Amino acid sequence: MNKKYEVLSPAGDLECLMSAVNFGADAVYLAGEQFGMRTASKNFNDENLAKGIEYAHSRGVKVYITCNTLPRNNELDELPKFMATAQELGADAFIIADLGVMEFAKKYAPKVDIHVSTQAGIVNYATANAFYNMGATRVVLAREMSIPEIAELRAKIPDDLEIEVFVHGAMCVSFSGRCLISSYMTGRDANRGDCAQPCRWKYHLYEENRQGQYFPVEETEKGTFLYNSRDLCMIEHIPELLQAGVTSLKIEGRAKSAYYTSVITNAYSNAVKDYIRLGDSYTLAPWIREEVNKVSHREYNTGFFFGSQPGQVTGNGGYIREYDVVAMCEESGEEYNTITQRNKFFVGDTLDILPPGGKSFEVKALEIKNEYGEIVESTPHAMEKLYLKTDVVIPKGSYLRKKRYQDNAGI
Repeated sequence: MNKKYEVLSPAGDLECLMSAVNFGADAVYLAGEQFGMRTASKNFNDENLAKGIEYAHSRGVKVYITCNTLPRNNELDELPKFMATAQELGADAFIIADLGVMEFAKKYAPKVDIHVSTQAGIVNYATANAFYNMGATRVVLAREMSIPEIAELRAKIPDDLEIEVFVHGAMCVSFSGRCLISSYMTGRDANRGDCAQPCRWKYHLYEENRQGQYFPVEETEKGTFLYNSRDLCMIEHIPELLQAGVTSLKIEGRAKSAYYTSVITNAYSNAVKDYIRLGDSYTLAPWIREEVNKVSHREYNTGFFFGSQPGQVTGNGGYIREYDVVAMCEESGEEYNTITQRNKFFVGDTLDILPPGGKSFEVKALEIKNEYGEIVESTPHAMEKLYLKTDVVIPKGSYLRKKRYQDNAGI
């Protein structure tokens, strides 16, 4: 199997970009300080964009810049400079939703590829071909398409037009994110990167003459969450996606942490590599399936890929969280590993280790020393530098995790 497939990871800031690259991304997507669809993430100024592109390119990873808002008239004057700067810094592609912005890209950054955003709502081959004829090298399909529909589209578009689909992360209750609820309720426009996610909020009804007396929409002590869509997870369906003709597997989450980016990137990267290596004999490794549960997430679902819909989690608006990150490994050591604390753990705990790009494994915390060489029983101080003795050497750059319900063996 010689075809090149891509795991595309989110990068909300420079730390997330480096994590994505270190944990197996083939490409990352990010936003500058303008024209991107996520204002909740830190995003990239020109200095960090230059650093990020250099870091990625030196490791063979591409960088795509989101330019997928629908800019108003008064914003267009800033667009040529933004695009020219991105081209000068080495951006590999723009992700674009607006036809006018596409024309600007061709004029002011002609060396940068054009990827048409999911915000454009592409659900058929005619639209994909139209964008190809306008200069697009890739289309990011609407999340509402099924696998058979994707396969049919693939068969009716040029071979060199790439297909990208979202395979993991948050789903929107509205068609491909075209939502006005946030704008109506908070003045924050989802279509300009500033969604307040009111679809995740808890709602009740009240009758106008009974102010302050609330009635649940359905009978539950926790209220109801009518619009709270499940999270997408296609880790068990890599063969179906690639056989349908998908080029790029896109992970949602530019507002997520570096840890989230690392774990999910690592899982999909290893799954794709295994499929390419094994072909028809491929089965998903159990450890990879377990990894996607080691980040905070809503209930998982396969979205629209199999002809259904993600559905809503109506009983709660929260996340499932089974593991906590307790430390990062700064340096490996035959006897002691140098770590930086993130959450408390104890001597005697079993820790779950995720090394960059590799398979997770468990170690036992045999001994902990603080920076003064004193032996301690636990790690109560945030960001403290510590020395951890384990039964297996921990690779540099690894995340150390602890299962939430584990007993504290050191107590």
